[in-house]
Amino acid sequence: MKNLIYLFVFTFLMYSCGSSKKSTSYSSKRSSYKKTEVVKNKKIESIVDYAKTFEGTKYKYGGTTNKGMDCSGLVYTSFKKEEIVLPRTSRAMSTQGKTIPLKNIEIGDLVFFKTNKNRNVVNHVGLVVETDNEIRFIHASTSRGVIVSSLEEKYWNNCFVGVRRILWF
Repeated sequence: MKNLIYLFVFTFLMYSCGSSKKSTSYSSKRSSYKKTEVVKNKKIESIVDYAKTFEGTKYKYGGTTNKGMDCSGLVYTSFKKEEIVLPRTSRAMSTQGKTIPLKNIEIGDLVFFKTNKNRNVVNHVGLVVETDNEIRFIHASTSRGVIVSSLEEKYWNNCFVGVRRILWF
């Protein structure tokens, strides 16, 4: 019985924030993305800096604290610190702000992924923290907790869906 419970929990986590494959390739779209070394806005800088304070936090489905965090919880909490209220799920977040071409990506933009091969819906989100040499984003991985990853990693490249900007000035 105990093994059955573990199997159920493991299966549930695999379908939440980050595993499996599907979707559009980032590498075919990236040709030349805009390099952004300087953050243009103090609010965006604050959001990104706050998100980075959670690096190393373990994954917890529905989590929004340093005791445990999921992908949308990280983004939701980081924006909320600057009094910007976003929906609580990655799928709902993927409808906010405006769509940005990958070549115009900037620090503070949100990157979205479809990681479940059985369902064609957005189920993972990350916050862009670097666009200098490669596009890097912070997110909560089910296996490794809050980490910074690269869009050049094969897994994230294969699951990449698009970019949205919540704040623009």
